Amino acid sequence: MRALVLAAGQGKRLRPLTLSTPKALIPIGGRPVIEYALGLLAKNGIREIAVNLHHLGDKIKETLGSGERLGVSIEYSYEEPLLDTGGAIKKLEGWLGGGTFVVMNADTIIDIELTHVLDAHRSSGAVATMVLRADPEARRYGLIEIDGSNRVRRFLGRPAEPIAGLEALMFAGLQVLEPRVFKYMARLEPFGMTSEVYPAMLAAGEAIYGFRFQGFWATIDRPEDIARADSYFTERASKYLRGADTGSNQS
Repeated sequence: MRALVLAAGQGKRLRPLTLSTPKALIPIGGRPVIEYALGLLAKNGIREIAVNLHHLGDKIKETLGSGERLGVSIEYSYEEPLLDTGGAIKKLEGWLGGGTFVVMNADTIIDIELTHVLDAHRSSGAVATMVLRADPEARRYGLIEIDGSNRVRRFLGRPAEPIAGLEALMFAGLQVLEPRVFKYMARLEPFGMTSEVYPAMLAAGEAIYGFRFQGFWATIDRPEDIARADSYFTERASKYLRGADTGSNQS
C-alpha cells in the first residue's frame, strides 16, 4: 500500500513563522510535525510514501531525504502552481492508482491505529473512508454528517435539505481511498477534495464512510495549536515515532 502526505501548503495562518520555515517542519516535541505522519504510516506497514511540495519544498526534501532514516521511502511531487488537495492526488494518479491508498495531512498529529481504519474501510466496501471526530469547533472546519451505519449522507451542507437523525462531525485529516476516486478528477489543475470531489461522489451515490475517532488529535494551523501539541508530545515523541503502542482510543 502507498500513501500521500500533503505538505505543500503555505501555512498563512502561522506567518511570520512560515515565511522561513515550511509548516511541515515546525517542531513539535522536538521533531518536525511531518515526521508524526510518516511515523504513523511506517508503524502500520505503509513505507512507500509520496510527499507533495510547493512552499519552501526544498527545505522539506533536505530534511527528510530519501526517508530511510524514518524507515520509509519517499517520492517527492513538486507543484507549480499549487494544486490543492484534489489536484495533488490527481497528479500522482499513476503512482497511487494501483490499489487502496492513504492520504494524510502533514500538519496533522493523530494517535490512531490505522489498521482499524483500513479494516473498517474494507468491510464497508467504501470508495472513501474519512477519519472523523467530534469537536466543539467542528463547524469551523466543516461538518461531515453520517448516519447510524457511519455512511456519509451530507457533506459541508450538501445536499441543502437537512436529513433527520444524522451526526455532525469534522474531518481529521486522514482518508483511505480507492482508485475509483480518480473518476471524479477529470483534470490536472487546482481543486479541492472537500470542495469538489467528495460532494460530486456523494451526489453520485458513491459509498463514503466515516471512521469515528476519539483519541488525541491536533492540527498545526494556528500558533496556539503549536503550544498545545508541543506540550502533549514533548514526553511522548520518541515513543510514538518508534511505533510503540500509544494507547489510542477509537471506535
